[in-house]
Amino acid sequence: DNERYQSIEPPSATPLVFCVHGNKWGVAQCCEELGDLDSSMHCHQERNEGVDRVARRKLILASVLCVFFMIGEIVGGVLANSLAIATDAAHLLTDFASFMISLFAIYMAALPRSQRMSFGWHRAEVLGAIVSVLMIWVVTGILVYLAIQRVLYQDYEINATVMLITSGIGVLVNIIMGCSLHQHGHSHGGGSHNHSHSKEEENINVKAAFIHVVGDFLQSLGVFVAALVIYFYPTWVIIDPICTFVFSVLVLLTTIKILKDTVSVLLEATPKGIDYEMVRNTFLSVDGIRQIHNLRIWSLTTDKTALAAHLAIEKGFSAQQVLADATMKIRDKYNLYELTLQVEEFQPEMNGCDQCKDPTA
Repeated sequence: DNERYQSIEPPSATPLVFCVHGNKWGVAQCCEELGDLDSSMHCHQERNEGVDRVARRKLILASVLCVFFMIGEIVGGVLANSLAIATDAAHLLTDFASFMISLFAIYMAALPRSQRMSFGWHRAEVLGAIVSVLMIWVVTGILVYLAIQRVLYQDYEINATVMLITSGIGVLVNIIMGCSLHQHGHSHGGGSHNHSHSKEEENINVKAAFIHVVGDFLQSLGVFVAALVIYFYPTWVIIDPICTFVFSVLVLLTTIKILKDTVSVLLEATPKGIDYEMVRNTFLSVDGIRQIHNLRIWSLTTDKTALAAHLAIEKGFSAQQVLADATMKIRDKYNLYELTLQVEEFQPEMNGCDQCKDPTA
């Protein structure tokens, strides 16, 4: 085995580091000499580590607005005897809890890496988003149950004036919260590196919070319409629980996509925007690379993609040059948070190795 898989000696006498974590050239001189080199030649790329301050600011602002209006809706719901307003207030309580979970997740994700948590705590954001979605599903189920009770027994009266005022303010507050949480960019986790980077990258927890607020806005809008109907047609109080049914379904539908995305991250699926075959062909287009195996593409979180691969090269090619070319090509296509490439000389035995075969489509 030692004769078949030998180390590849660099052509230069100067020690070289096979390190491709970020340097666009894929090569760096010995770290003792890095101080005299151009900063772009360092073996690690500069990252925006630490707390996502933009996401934290958005969530704190939304939390403050949420608490103040939630108190107002509780008072308005009691005075109006409106289940629709009460359910909206309960919905806001769930939103506030989800905001707190998201803020905690952002804090956890910013903790430094350790020997035990070598990738860091980025998955805390994913777990926070899942808990947030599940909470709103539970509360929505409770609200639907209460609405069914009202439809069956119909022993309630509605103060349409209070309901109209409270729901109108609710629509306005949800618009303000939605604007404060809206993210203008798009996730670069799996997409092409050629996209514009001047745009703000998405934070999954802010995205989850925004989905919650969209659901609240739809519900508040429905309550407002119901209040208008009841105000002009007082006998139509049945519309109050009907609105709860309709908008509860809409809220559930809006959360399915984000739950699907977060589960994909936990299952380490290939991220959206990255095609496995395209990545493989990108590496094979590099001069000297004969075969790719052990290609792994996964996400640490929805906006942080990791890639690892073994590059089997033809005899006579410079390992460092192939490494540099492969790194430049793959980083030109994708914005990768983690990139690990192992270079080895191609051996005929690799063709029959089960672990070297490509996975099924």
